[in-house]
Amino acid sequence: MTTTTEKLQKVLARAGLGSRREMETAISAGRVKVNGKLATLGDRIEMRDKVTFDDRPVTLRGADETPRRVIMYNKPEGELCTRKDPEGRRTVFERLPRLKGERWIAIGRLDINTSGLLLFTTDGELANKLMHPSTEVEREYAVRVMGEVRREQVVAMVEGVMLDDGPARFSDVQEFGGEGINTWFHVVILEGRNREVRRLWESQGLTVSRLKRVRYGNIFLDKRARAGEWTELTQDEVDDLATLAGLASRKVPELTPDEKNRWSRDKNKRRPVQAMRKPKGTRKS
Repeated sequence: MTTTTEKLQKVLARAGLGSRREMETAISAGRVKVNGKLATLGDRIEMRDKVTFDDRPVTLRGADETPRRVIMYNKPEGELCTRKDPEGRRTVFERLPRLKGERWIAIGRLDINTSGLLLFTTDGELANKLMHPSTEVEREYAVRVMGEVRREQVVAMVEGVMLDDGPARFSDVQEFGGEGINTWFHVVILEGRNREVRRLWESQGLTVSRLKRVRYGNIFLDKRARAGEWTELTQDEVDDLATLAGLASRKVPELTPDEKNRWSRDKNKRRPVQAMRKPKGTRKS
């Protein structure tokens, strides 16, 4: 009989403990044990193995046994994409619904001054696939740029420019009208490098005054989630994301009565936040 094994970090990510990269870091730090022995990078395990994370048992599930949840969050400016901030600033995770035995994993990040669409999932493998540069998932942003933007500057950013961490480019740029000395654009990138959109404009001597992500892959930010609010994606939307990532679909489980009550309380605790004003003439997102 053939025994199926999987990489340890992949199984831990699927269990909702973090992204695959985070699990690799945890293994290297000695936080994971397999059958009572410290795990090492490269270990492969079977579903019958006993795994602990920080000395707590981990419930292992096969790929087809693990529910996959995804929520859309509309991040306001001023929030950090981290679980805890030493300075006590508000983080995106403070507003998310609570989970039992799992945790939300961010699919990409936005800097403190960028607002808009963030996706969170309980499936580390899905998060890893959607963030990996090889998957080339489109990220679309609404950008307000100060000053006159010349055609040759836009052409340069589409053809590609050299940044400090390598070449970068927009795969698409569309203009959406102006407000005084500012002009709104929608731009698309295929990577999630730090401040990539801002740095591309800065390479042309231009300043981004507002930045909002409006799409990640095939998920558009819409009215279901106002600034500072979240909503769970539908089964079809989760399946579409899985297909985009090259993964098989899984069933999203029904919420138990206790979960419905808890999620409802979490929604009611949200504080109203000033939403970013949409650029005139932009398409609905």
